[in-house]
Order: sequence, then C-alpha cells, then structure tokens
Amino acid sequence: MLKKKIRGIVTGIERTGEFKVDENNVRWEKCILTVRLKGFSKRTPDLELPEHLKDREVKIVRWCAFEWHYQVNVPITLTFDETEKILKGEAKQLCS
Repeated sequence: MLKKKIRGIVTGIERTGEFKVDENNVRWEKCILTVRLKGFSKRTPDLELPEHLKDREVKIVRWCAFEWHYQVNVPITLTFDETEKILKGEAKQLCS
C-alpha cells in the first residue's frame, strides 16, 4: 500500500506552554503549527492534491524541542495519519 504524505509550508507556530520530558531528559513543548498545503511528497509524483485543498491552511499539533522545530517558512511533510485525516475531511481546523 502506498503511504501518501502531504507537503506544505509552515506559516505559523503557536506555543501552548505544555511541556513533557522524554527518557533522554529532552524537554518538549506542545505546539500548534499552521501549514499551507502544497501537494504530495516527491515519493508520490503521480498524485495531485484535490483542488479544494491546494493552498489551504491547516493546524496540526506537534511536539517541538529543537530550534529547527520552531522555524517558519520552511517545508514540512505531514505524517501518513495527518494526511489521511485531511483527505477524509476529518481535520479539526481548516483555515481559510
């Protein structure tokens, strides 16, 4: 089965102030990333993002710990589960 993943650009990051520490003593912060959808990853060149989703913004929750997790205007690949929720219309927030 082909595991398609959507690519986009991070346009904003909202820090929630919720933290957890992992087994390596790394402190992670729960963040809400705003992502502008662009298309599918390079591994699925024959697939095209549905027209109603192109350039739409979605909010996804990720755990951030390192400086590169907090950058905006950078590419991001959504997970398979995140992609499936967006394609099925189950994403909690689609921004206009």
